[in-house]
Amino acid sequence: MAMQTRKWARQTIKYILAKIAWLIWWRHRPGVIGVTGSVGKTSTKLAIAEVLKPDYRVRCSPGNLNTEFGLPLVLIGGWTDDQLQNVSWEAPPTIGRWRKGWFWLGVICRGLKVLLTRQADYPEILILEYGADRPGDIHQLLQIIEPNVSVVTAVGEIPVHGEHYSGTEEVVREKAGLVECLPAAGFTALNCDDPRVLAVARRTRAQVLTYGFAREAQLRISGLEHRVKRIVDQEKFQLAGARPWGVVFKLEYGSVAAPVRMAGVFGRAQVYAAAAAAAIGIIFGLKLEDIAARLGQYQPPPGRATLLPAIKDSYLLDDSYNASPLSVRLALETLAALPGRRKVAILGDMLELGPQSDEAHEQIGRLAAGSADVLITVGRNAKHIAAGARAEGMPQARIWSFNETSDEAIAAAQRLVAPGDLILVKASHAMHFADFVVQLRRAGQDGAEPEVRPLANFVPQSRPLPPFRPTVWPTVLSAQRKSATIPRRKLVRVMEKKKARAVRSPPSQPVLTKSNRSVAKPAVGHEPLI
Repeated sequence: MAMQTRKWARQTIKYILAKIAWLIWWRHRPGVIGVTGSVGKTSTKLAIAEVLKPDYRVRCSPGNLNTEFGLPLVLIGGWTDDQLQNVSWEAPPTIGRWRKGWFWLGVICRGLKVLLTRQADYPEILILEYGADRPGDIHQLLQIIEPNVSVVTAVGEIPVHGEHYSGTEEVVREKAGLVECLPAAGFTALNCDDPRVLAVARRTRAQVLTYGFAREAQLRISGLEHRVKRIVDQEKFQLAGARPWGVVFKLEYGSVAAPVRMAGVFGRAQVYAAAAAAAIGIIFGLKLEDIAARLGQYQPPPGRATLLPAIKDSYLLDDSYNASPLSVRLALETLAALPGRRKVAILGDMLELGPQSDEAHEQIGRLAAGSADVLITVGRNAKHIAAGARAEGMPQARIWSFNETSDEAIAAAQRLVAPGDLILVKASHAMHFADFVVQLRRAGQDGAEPEVRPLANFVPQSRPLPPFRPTVWPTVLSAQRKSATIPRRKLVRVMEKKKARAVRSPPSQPVLTKSNRSVAKPAVGHEPLI
């Protein structure tokens, strides 16, 4: 009986929050950017906010508020970190049911206040993260709020949460729901390097802008390099070493290119997030040069490839927030690209992978053998990582395995680390690898920003931005603001008529249409990400 009561209360709160959230959107009419994918959602969301916030009032969902309970909290807004502990993964077990009950009652009251009172500073743009753990999750989130612009980051060959789906194709269909719901006046940015994501372009009427390293990408990433900061011994007046600094790369769109310099950012995963944000900036009509300058201010969220000073004068690459086969592969690639006396990889279980779990862990082990000098695995599934590394030829003397994140595993890691080492820490969130980060980290001082040489063979161009000026997106916003009393179906018809008139009377510069979308496969000789 008590379980049925809790289930009824949960469903009731979910229903009330969904209605309040939709009514708040209906009254204030903000533009909505939806982000989904198996990896990189949070980083992409924050990078988009960094690009748009100089021109718009922007709000993005904090943390991982990407569920039926989290999305309404974003639309209501105004929450402190302590309050969000009630819905966070890190919620301590001491939080009782009564406290959570009072919290949700307060959420409903605050939502009614936002709905019924004038909010002059309400955001113009909402950047929402759409998560999916089980089939139907995206559909339920779309019942709360549908986006005007969608971003699909990456899915990968073996996506996370795969144990709840029949296969990778079902995961792709789930993620594609965020693109299928777009009207013809909408826009979507898709990762061109993931063929599963690229195929989603055929499932939408909206205009598509692709990004990635592939030659077919409309917004192309090129010239990616990891830069280091040289450390000089002041007493001996000689070079004492180097520490990782960040990445530099070029963004190319049509005939225009712009260099991007991002300090404290490492790895292709973060570069993909920056490119997705740049694609959204282009959709909003921003100049590529301005987008590149704003991306230079972006900093990754904690636990996503952030570089920290560690014990014994070593460096820690903290990528401990979560893990999937694709994200671990990118993390190992980053580990291999950065300087270090030795490369130490501390890898844990990748959870919720389903029947392909053992194979996925073994593949990661084979990759780790080529990227790391020392391998420490933690977890029962991670033993297959160690087996894969041994099969690839990594000596047993450089491999240590532990069943769980115990004091013994942490002590072994502390003992094995030597001065100048670069340490990668990565596992699924449920493995609580934050303990490794705390134990291996130490306070340090960051010096001045190093002098970075220009990108090789790069010539700045001052030609105007090529055609993808959003003649439709401002129309959508104006239609929303001028039709606060228009029913939702009628609003859709208004936007469709605006789109039809734009097609009959084309602007002086053509916009991206379905006829010139790039949905081709990567060119021969290009090594795709997946």
